[in-house]
Amino acid sequence: MEALRDKGVVVTGAAGGIGRAIAEACLAAGARVVVNDLDAERLLATATELGAYAVPADVSTNDGIAALIELSTAHLGRIDVWVGNAGIQGGRGLETPDETWQLAHDINVMAHVRAARLLMPTWLESGGGRFVVTASAAGLLTMIGAAPYSVTKHAAVAFAEWLAATYGHRGIDVHCLCPQGVDTAIYRSAGHVQGLLAADGLLTPAEVAATLLEAIEQGRHQVLPHPRVREYAVARATDTDAWVRGMQRLQRRYDAPPRSTEENA
Repeated sequence: MEALRDKGVVVTGAAGGIGRAIAEACLAAGARVVVNDLDAERLLATATELGAYAVPADVSTNDGIAALIELSTAHLGRIDVWVGNAGIQGGRGLETPDETWQLAHDINVMAHVRAARLLMPTWLESGGGRFVVTASAAGLLTMIGAAPYSVTKHAAVAFAEWLAATYGHRGIDVHCLCPQGVDTAIYRSAGHVQGLLAADGLLTPAEVAATLLEAIEQGRHQVLPHPRVREYAVARATDTDAWVRGMQRLQRRYDAPPRSTEENA
C-alpha cells in the first residue's frame, strides 16, 4: 500500500481495540508507527507485540497532545499520518455531570482540534499530510442512552468535514471513520443497546482497520465499515421527522421493563 509505505504514523487510543488494529495494519503496509494511550502498561505491551514505538500521553489536554507530537516527531523524523482514534463513551443521559461531558468533549472532539492545530502549519509548509478522525455511526445518527457520546461524535464528524473542506485543496487528506457495532470495550459496556449496535453485524477491529486502509488507498473521506449506515444517514437527511419517530419507537422499546418468565411462556 503505497499511501502508507515508509510514512510516519501516529495512532492514539492504540493500546487495544480499533486503535491497535489500525496500528497493526499500518505496520503491515510498511509504515513506521507510534502508538499512544493513557494506559502506559498496556500500551507498552502492545508496542512490544506489534513492533511499534510507544508514547504514553493524555490526549484530553493541550500538554498531552503537544508532548505526543514532540516525542513522535523526534522518533519518526516527521509525522505524515495522524490517526485520532482515542475516544470515550462517558455518561448516559441528562443526569451525566458536567465533568463527564467535558471529558468526553476533550477526548472525542478537542483532541482532534488540538492535534490539527499543531500539525497543520508543518503539513501546509511541506505540501501534505493525512488526518484520520475516528468518529462513530453515532456521529451520523445517534446512540440511544449515550448523550455525551452521540453529541461529541457528531462534533467530531463536523470537525473532520470542516478540516477536509478547508485544507483538502492544499494537499491535506482527511478521513472520517464511522463504524457501528465493533467488538471493543465501548461495545461491551453498552449494556442493553448491544443488540441494536450489532443489528447490522458485529465487526472485529481488524475488519474496521482494513476498511480504513482501503479508504485511504481510494482517497475517500467518509469511511463506513457498515454499509447500512449510509442508508440510515440518507433516510435521516431525507425525512428527519420520520427518522426521529423511528428512534422514539426504539427508545420506547428499550425503556420498557423486561417481560417476566410467566409473560413469555
